[in-house]
Amino acid sequence: MRKENSTNAMNEQFLFGICELNSAVSMISGRWKSQIVYSVSEGNNRFHLLKKELPNISEQVLGRQLKELETHKIIVKKEIPGTVPAGIEYVLTNKGEDLIPILKNLCEWGKVYAEGKKISAFNFI
Repeated sequence: MRKENSTNAMNEQFLFGICELNSAVSMISGRWKSQIVYSVSEGNNRFHLLKKELPNISEQVLGRQLKELETHKIIVKKEIPGTVPAGIEYVLTNKGEDLIPILKNLCEWGKVYAEGKKISAFNFI
């Protein structure tokens, strides 16, 4: 957790103030978030399905990333009626749905400009 009056926090606030792109990138930054969002859009909308889809992510990191995506209102948690114990699924909000074509475009851009970096782990298209 960063101190509010630290140089990093002040720089972040400055950047967020001059361009909304900085805020947007901050919401989806992190190693796993974009893949989680895309996986949820493809129907991998429960914790165990996401873990199966992304086997290299730890449960702790997956939980934290899901919570951050919830905080930014990109996904919401919904209880599945009639399940015992109560089942939870993740659903994209309108904000999350609007993000999918952007992620697909970024994936295409990465395929062209990734300069030899292996990007096959991203299965957006």
